[in-house]
Order: sequence, then C-alpha cells, then structure tokens
Amino acid sequence: MRTFLYNITFSLLFLSSFYQQAQAQGLPLGTPALDDYYRRLQLLGQVDSTISFNIRPLSAGALGVRDIYWPDSLNGSSHSIVWKKEGQGIVEILPIIWQNQYTSGFPTGYNDGPMIPNVGYQTLFSTGFYAQYKFLSIQFRPEIVYAQNKSYPIFTGGSENAMRVWYDFYNNIDMPTRFGDGSYFRFLPGQSSIRATFDPVSVGFSTENLWWGPGIHNSLLMSNTAPGFPHITVNSSKPIRSNIGSFEGQVIAGGLTASGFAPRQADQPTDFDYLYEPKPGSWRYIGGAIFSYQPKWVPGLSLGVSQSFVVYRDSMGSGLNDYLPFLGPSSKNSTANGPTSREERRNRDRYSSFFVRWALPKGKAEFYAEYGRNEPAWNGRDKMVEMDHSRAYVLGFRKLVPMKGGIEHLQVGFEFTQLDKTRTYKVREYETWYSNSMVRHGYTHLGQILGAGIGPGSNVQSLTISWLKGLKQLGILLERQEQQTDLFYGLLSYSGDYRRNWVNLSATLNGEWDYKNFLFIARMKFMNGLNFNYDIKLKPGGTFWDFIPQDKFNFQGQLGMMYRF
Repeated sequence: MRTFLYNITFSLLFLSSFYQQAQAQGLPLGTPALDDYYRRLQLLGQVDSTISFNIRPLSAGALGVRDIYWPDSLNGSSHSIVWKKEGQGIVEILPIIWQNQYTSGFPTGYNDGPMIPNVGYQTLFSTGFYAQYKFLSIQFRPEIVYAQNKSYPIFTGGSENAMRVWYDFYNNIDMPTRFGDGSYFRFLPGQSSIRATFDPVSVGFSTENLWWGPGIHNSLLMSNTAPGFPHITVNSSKPIRSNIGSFEGQVIAGGLTASGFAPRQADQPTDFDYLYEPKPGSWRYIGGAIFSYQPKWVPGLSLGVSQSFVVYRDSMGSGLNDYLPFLGPSSKNSTANGPTSREERRNRDRYSSFFVRWALPKGKAEFYAEYGRNEPAWNGRDKMVEMDHSRAYVLGFRKLVPMKGGIEHLQVGFEFTQLDKTRTYKVREYETWYSNSMVRHGYTHLGQILGAGIGPGSNVQSLTISWLKGLKQLGILLERQEQQTDLFYGLLSYSGDYRRNWVNLSATLNGEWDYKNFLFIARMKFMNGLNFNYDIKLKPGGTFWDFIPQDKFNFQGQLGMMYRF
C-alpha cells in the first residue's frame, strides 16, 4: 500500500507541472432528470461524441457546460455561486434534493443509492457545497436516509432441506431481507470528494457512487444500487485524445462495510435458524479498474474492459498486485487438491467484463452490450471454448424518433440483463454472481449489491416508451424480473416442483418535469409477484397445473424534487 501511495504522490507532483484550470465538478449518479439527459443529448449530436458514458460520474468540463445543473441555460446559473475569481476558483451551493418513496407489499427497486429495500415510507435528503481553488476541489454532498422499514412475509421453506438451501445462499452474501427490526436511519458522506484535477487526469479520495459499463438500467460491476463507498481514485476527467482515438479510464482502491444485520427478520423465526453462520468481522478491500477506448476511425464506437475484486483485509497480501487488478496472471492451475485459481488461493472474489457501446447521432440511436465472468478461465483456449461458463450479460438498444420538427422525441428502448447460472454449472461448479463462499459478505456494501441491482442469480427484461421534450419526460417502463433464479433451482433440487419460480411483472409510469429552478420526478410502479416467495397452494383433487396461485400485489410510489439555486 505504501508503494501505491508513493506512486500517487509522484503523479501529483508530475501532473502539477501541466496544470490548467479545469471544471472538475461532477454530476452525481441518480440526480433527478439530469442523470440520463446528457446521454440523450449525445444521441442528438449536442454532446461530444468521444465521451463513452461507460465511466461515470462525468464532469462539467467533459460535458462542455458551465453549470452542470443548468444544461438548458446559455449563461448558466449565478444564484448558487458564493464566491468566484476567474482562473482561480469558485465556491457554490449545490442543489437541494429531496426524494420520497412508499412501498406497499414487499421491497423492490434499485439504482437508488443510499435508499434501502424497504416496505413503508422512505425519504432521502441531500445538499451541500462545491469549492475549487486552482487544481484542488472539494465536493461535500452528504445524504440523510430514513426508512419506515416495516415487516413483510419472507420465505419460510416448510422443511429443513429448503431452509438449508436458503441459508447456503444467504450465508454467503450480506443482503438482509430486512434492515433491522425497527425504523432505519443513516447519515452518510454521500456524493463527496476531494480531488486534484490536471485535465485530462484527476486524482483524489471519494465516496461518490460509480457506474461502470454502457448499461442504462443495470451494470455488472458498478452501479448506484448501494451507497457510495470510500475509495482512492485515479481517473480521466475527460477523454484523452490521441492519434488513434480517445481513451478513458479509472483505477480505484477502497473499503466496503457490512450491514450489521442477519439475513432473516427476528419477528419471523423458523425451527431451522441454527443454520445461520455469522460472517467474519473483518472489513473488505475492493480494487478495480476500467478502461474504455474509442477508435478514431469509427466515431461513436467505444470498447472497454473492467475488472474488480473484493477480499477480507485479514486475507490480503502485501504486494502491489494484491491491491490492484490486471496485475499478475489470473488463470487456473492444477494443484494437488484439483483445479484451483490464483484468485481462490488469494481468497478473492473477482469479476471482469468486456463491453461495447455504439452511439449513432445520425440515427439518434445507440446499441450497447456488456459480457462478464465471475470466475477466471483456465487459459485463453478455455475462454473461447466455454464463453458461457460463469457469464452474465447486459444487452440494450435505444432509439429517439423526432416529433414536431425535432423539438420533441419519442424514446423507445429495451434492455436485457441475465445473471443466472448456465448449464456448465452442472459439470463446473461456480459461485452465484455477487455471492462467495470465501468472501462471505459477497459483492456488497452496507447490505446492498454493488453491481446489477436486480440481485444475484436474477434476470430482467425491460421495455421503455416515453415522450421527451428537453428535460421533460412522460413514459412507461415494462419489466419482467425473474427473482433469484439460482436460489429457485437450488430449492428445485429438493422439491422437484418447477411451478414455483418467482417472477415479478411490473409497469411503471414515469414523469420528469422542470419548472423554473425546480426539477420534479414522479413514478408509480404496479407490480404483481407471481409465486411470491416461491410458493403455490395445492388444490385438493386438482390437476398438476390446477393450483391456487400465491401471488402478491405491490405498489411503489415515488415523488422527488431538486431545487437549483
């Protein structure tokens, strides 16, 4: 670690000789209305095509705007600025964000940062300030979360075998079904950072949420489903241009914290809770890197790779390759005890992905895909022959259709995310995505998934249709989510009843609207949980498919606003 800090210090001194004033302020993930707005502008040819949108948050300098919260203003907003000296620095107040949510039946939703899977009322409040002096900047945007955290029915199994499968799953991931027995309150550092920026490179310490990959609804390695975690970062602040194209990248080193809660609610005990195995008390180290390249000869096309790993601090080595990914070999080797990977011998839980995005401003469309593995291949040949082994993927498309002379647009998009195990699992066993028997807290922070928010072993298909006009948006999101399919197939090995797969069907009405200094968002999600908790009720004298469905309706309403000074 000392060597790593020396390298950062040397880099700061070296880069300072090339200093130029940079707009380092970033747009936090999940910012109402604006989070996807700039990406849509790129499809309309109004944002630099060399920005890949594969690494976020993005800075105002990269996006080419004076005020990142006022994209529709030619002169930017001056009411938020407390102090400013041209070429020297600035101090400004950040917008107030207040989001409210109510969920009726069972927890649902993701990509909501510090908010938790909750039943009942939940609220998030955030504001702060941004200050920059020459190349140094500080962003302080803490987040306050309160959730009613009401009880709801959870899986009871009905047999020791079923509960053994359930606990085998939840003993290897920190993903509580309920965050304690009462209300939930947290004051978090949120989207805060301290940076030294020498365009096109930025170095610093941050607790901001990260998004890696081209997905809109899901990302395999980094999303804003969990709260942001503390990390050191070295990243590009804007695309680095060269004779062969543009490059973007980020390297992080950070720490992950446990939720502190058991997987089951204390008010719903079973006779088989002795199967619960408490997790280690050591904190987890996370290292990761992502690199994206856009060839000069194919505008809008970006290709990239990313990799991350988590390991208990007590199990770490002391070499540089124990702190950073992409260093040293990671393929499998045979040992006396059978095939064992170097990652397993290091007690690490590692993830890697390859992604591609092609933005087509002339066609006002984009294609994107991400392919990942949670187990390293034996060698290059195995990687090509068994590409399906331990894989997960995100596949999506979006098209903007002009209306009324191009002032308004119709947006149509779809996205598929697949995380469940493949058939190779039957002959080459591997871990469910985001859970791990060595790093038993899994790929989580404060009890929530760092990657795709649909959860381990789950799949989802999404269709979006909406009307767009500037920052305004009205639309509908249709989703079919297969809930923790890997867990279902584990239960199926004992019950043999394949009728019980839990599938959530939902329709979400979305609205985003700007009015003067305000940005409003509203969502109403109507969901039907088919075979809720993998349960059905047999009908006396009925045929195999003539059973009583145990479905559960769920409603989630959201209302939020952002006030820009």
